[in-house]
Amino acid sequence: MSKMVIDAQKRKSQIHKEIYGHFSEHLGRGIYEGIFVGEDSDIPNRNGMRVDVVEALKKIKVQVLRWPGGCFADEYHWKDGIGPKETRKRMINTHWGGVVEDNSFGTHEFMELCRQLECEPYVNGNVGSGTVQEMQEWVEYMTFDGISPMAEERAKNGRLRPWHLKYFGVGNENWGCGGNMRPEYYADLYRRYQTYVRNYGKNKIYRIMCGPNARDYNWTETVMKLAGEYCDGLSLHYYTFPGGWDKKGSAVNFDEDCWYLTLHTAQRMEEIIEKHSAIMDRYDPEKRVGLVVDEWGAWYDVEPDTNPGFLYQQNTMRDALVAALNLDIFNRHSDRVTMANIAQMVNVLQAVILTEGKKMVLTPTYHVFDLYKEHQDATLVESTLETETIGGEHPVTNLTQSVSVNENGVMHITMGNLSLDQDYPIQCTILGSKAKKVTGRIVTGTMSAHNTFDDPEAVKPEPFQNVEITEDGIRFTIPRCSVIALTVE
Repeated sequence: MSKMVIDAQKRKSQIHKEIYGHFSEHLGRGIYEGIFVGEDSDIPNRNGMRVDVVEALKKIKVQVLRWPGGCFADEYHWKDGIGPKETRKRMINTHWGGVVEDNSFGTHEFMELCRQLECEPYVNGNVGSGTVQEMQEWVEYMTFDGISPMAEERAKNGRLRPWHLKYFGVGNENWGCGGNMRPEYYADLYRRYQTYVRNYGKNKIYRIMCGPNARDYNWTETVMKLAGEYCDGLSLHYYTFPGGWDKKGSAVNFDEDCWYLTLHTAQRMEEIIEKHSAIMDRYDPEKRVGLVVDEWGAWYDVEPDTNPGFLYQQNTMRDALVAALNLDIFNRHSDRVTMANIAQMVNVLQAVILTEGKKMVLTPTYHVFDLYKEHQDATLVESTLETETIGGEHPVTNLTQSVSVNENGVMHITMGNLSLDQDYPIQCTILGSKAKKVTGRIVTGTMSAHNTFDDPEAVKPEPFQNVEITEDGIRFTIPRCSVIALTVE
């Protein structure tokens, strides 16, 4: 039996609700068809946004949404996406699929989507191919409340009052698709561009600097040294490629060895965060600058007979465990991690929702976000858990967990069992609190279990009732290949 100890009196960092953020790029069917269908669509919509998708996303309490990219952000010119839709510029999306981008989803539409989702907008500006003036005018267009050319243009396009904009990214992946820059060059560009990302009136912008790709610790060292004092957040991108960039493999057809390889790769997120955080600590010991993991998730080969540039993939119980692993890591490091954005929200990569015409499917990853939503803005508490290493050639820790307490003193425990063949009895001691009532939910299935448009509920949350209250805590058994969430009152 594995022993777990929770000390409810040892409060740690706040688990920022923005850790449960999402990302939606102009990529494949992520926005068009997935979220935005237009006001004239026969798919039920509000101001062009799919009603079913918006309501599903509100259920998991999406807190922040990043847009328009991604690689697309550094070729996006925002003025192409305002004004009457029939006069907006059409372009080829050279990054993703070579399809026509008609710019019918632009700034006004994105802000309307965020309004419907009741989430914070996170806008990513164009440094790679854009100008300082273009970025400055976009911020003015969105947030200035007064007399100015951009405010007048906004009013002409139907929005008199400015929007509230909290998060703004100055460039994306500028070490790669955003310009193939050296960190020294980008740091100087960042210092220049961020100067013109101005705070107008009561709108205060949290400026996010382009951070590293995975293990590029030199990038973090350089930009923090040269420009760290000018930013509020530093981005980090890390994807789970089971066999590397060139050997991603199928999203649904994989064996036990690939299961553990994938989770082994996902678990590296902890080491990556720890090493980048250590560098940040040298330049920012007060942890003023947040680590913003604004692209993360599993990346496999696209589904057969789909456009390779659309990055459309299925989603299985393997992805549910990838999500649980990452979210628990972010929770545990919430003293430095202030936001995370899964890539991506709908129909792209490790999506929480898939659509096909009028049909919609909630993925196993969606259900994990549903289980974990109670951690949002709660306080992380001290917890330890006896674990073992499994996975053979691809070692992983068998269990992942995090524990939080909300403002009402209610405790939430999340745990994932990465084993494919072993259930684990857990004896949990709770210090400083007495369990009076426990409820739980579980998501489980075979390793490749997934939802389809013909069978949309093959994987879904079920009540988890096999929990016993003991004299000093609780006792339960977590089944193999599962994710659970317990509420202790």
